[in-house]
Amino acid sequence: MNKAAELFLGILTAMGGFVEIGELTFTLGSGVHFGYQLLWVTVLGTVGIMAYCEMAGRIAAVKRRPVFSLIRERNGFGAALLTLVAANAVNLLTCAAEVGGVALLWQLMTGWPYRALLFAALAFFIVVVWLLPFQWIERVFGLGGLLMVVFIVVLWTMQPQWSEMAAGLLPSMPRVESSRELLLWAYMGVALLSSIMLPYETYFYASGGIEDAWTPSDIVTNRVVVLVGFALGALLSVALTGLGAQYFGPRGIEPQLPGTAALAASVVFAKIGLGVAALGLFFAFAGAAIETALSAAYNLAQFAGWPWGKSKRPREAARFSLAWVVVFVAATAVVMSGVDPVQVVEVSIVFSVVVLPFTYLPVLLVARDKKAMGEHANGWFANVLGWFYLVTLTIAALAAIPLFLLTHGGRG
Repeated sequence: MNKAAELFLGILTAMGGFVEIGELTFTLGSGVHFGYQLLWVTVLGTVGIMAYCEMAGRIAAVKRRPVFSLIRERNGFGAALLTLVAANAVNLLTCAAEVGGVALLWQLMTGWPYRALLFAALAFFIVVVWLLPFQWIERVFGLGGLLMVVFIVVLWTMQPQWSEMAAGLLPSMPRVESSRELLLWAYMGVALLSSIMLPYETYFYASGGIEDAWTPSDIVTNRVVVLVGFALGALLSVALTGLGAQYFGPRGIEPQLPGTAALAASVVFAKIGLGVAALGLFFAFAGAAIETALSAAYNLAQFAGWPWGKSKRPREAARFSLAWVVVFVAATAVVMSGVDPVQVVEVSIVFSVVVLPFTYLPVLLVARDKKAMGEHANGWFANVLGWFYLVTLTIAALAAIPLFLLTHGGRG
């Protein structure tokens, strides 16, 4: 495949894979409760994930080193082990939420029993990941997620309040009437930032670069895919916030179930809109479930020094293959226990922000190291962005759990 086609597919895949169940939950929720007031957090988070995924991809191209290998090298065995346990706990919870989300979508479309669909989802994921090569997994689920563009079209037809939307892109003081609403506003902001900058995205992206055999000649491609693909993906987040503000909020609907978002599309495009939106959500959730399971396996294999990668046959990377199968089984067991997938989403998002500073610090330290990266080391702008987001995420990590407890998980 030539570079132009590869670049185009990479951009579309990045866009289609940008939104997952956590981001869906908190973008809709922020729109319902606060209109466009937290739209600037989407911008903040998008720029942050661009910055760190670009660094991680550049390191993968130059050093051919994955993130968790760097974490162990830079942070030492003890700190790296703690990060591994925390990161994979978040990966497991996120995967459980995505598997539950897929089963709920199937239940919405078929009316079949939820628990039976969980078993069907587990079988589906294991078969797909076992049989499909890495590039096909990326493209099938990334491109399938592009069906969520229907949400942008739906919001456009609803004629949103463009002036309020534009104002929401700039940070401003919250317009709230009580201290309880202020705490909820802060909680939503932290959770939304975390949902956009989930650590698994960086793990998966860097490991994927190595799977795709990137070299320094791919640095420009990496940069364009991250900047353009994630910027376009952020439009989906903006559209979901708009639907929360324009459609669900005024009707007093709290879109708790993942499939509820698809109802907005049915208002404009009837059953076709519902079907397209539900299918787009399926590809988004399923893609995120696969990425989190593989990310957990990547992390463990890279930490332990095992052979890893979808490019290897399962027999050649047996422990890696067993690891992602175990993650899928454990994730299904979590939601099979009767836990609400939405509650799993909320817990995973809050605790992921606690892991973020430990994930991103070694990436920043290597990317700015001229001895390690040579001419491909960070420039001054990338360094400023990196340190700014590290400080921001550290503050968010300190605030996340207290806000979660004070707001009862966003329930006031």
